[in-house]
Amino acid sequence: MILDSSLIIHFRPSNNHLYAGSVLQLFPSRAVAIDILGFGIHWYGLLYLAAFMLAWVLLPRLQRYRNLDLTSEEWADLLSWGVIGVVVGGRLGFVLFYEPSYFLDSPLRVFAVWEGGMSSHGGFLGVTLSLLWIVRKKGLPVLALADVIVVPVALGLMLGRLGNFINQELYGTVTSLPWGISIPGVEGLRHPTQLYAMLKDLVIAFACFAHLSLPGSTRGRTAAIFLILYGVLRFLLEYLRIQEYPLLPLPLFFSRGQLLTLPIVVVGVALWWRTRVFSRHSHPSPPLR
Repeated sequence: MILDSSLIIHFRPSNNHLYAGSVLQLFPSRAVAIDILGFGIHWYGLLYLAAFMLAWVLLPRLQRYRNLDLTSEEWADLLSWGVIGVVVGGRLGFVLFYEPSYFLDSPLRVFAVWEGGMSSHGGFLGVTLSLLWIVRKKGLPVLALADVIVVPVALGLMLGRLGNFINQELYGTVTSLPWGISIPGVEGLRHPTQLYAMLKDLVIAFACFAHLSLPGSTRGRTAAIFLILYGVLRFLLEYLRIQEYPLLPLPLFFSRGQLLTLPIVVVGVALWWRTRVFSRHSHPSPPLR
């Protein structure tokens, strides 16, 4: 189940015949998808682009389930802020949550995103804050937008885990199961936790869409389902993932990923409770016609 990274194709710009040069290389390394004149386009970059293109296609179609009518320009504005939030939040999250001492010694490396090092929790927080800011500024309905956005967010997270699998990082503990994968330079077969995470995110996307499309479903509860499912499943998956950083002694030797996931579950439960109280005093969203 290891991706073959030995395929390298060279093209001459003038007539496109194969030649022994290095103008364009496909899959020159496991992390890089395309190399053009020495400029590498990483798999993560392509997958992030695919995630936002997917959101661009889905959001105008999903908004009708919450009776929204945003224009293409408004969605483009929201997605632009989402991109900023993911990149900035993901990078700062990695710096603050996982490698603060390293970046204190070399602060300029904070900006070297091409060297790797992104935190899904940081990206999650970054995109949430950036979207909340722009939504409040424009006076858009927060809960309705949150319900719509979480479906492509879950699919985008799935694409990010595909990047982990291609790069063969964030793999799992040793296993004797028949679907264990071999990691170069690592002893024994390992749980393909990247694929488990992809399945997790796909299940979350399906569950959120199923609830979103229910006639009369209360605003905010789709987002609450996303937060609760993501938090609980991510917490459990951490038990199978190899831990690159020491477990934290408080409260019960949780990993950093587990501790960072707990607030997501708390917010999800709080949002579900809030929408339950709200639904007692108001009418739910009208059914789709």
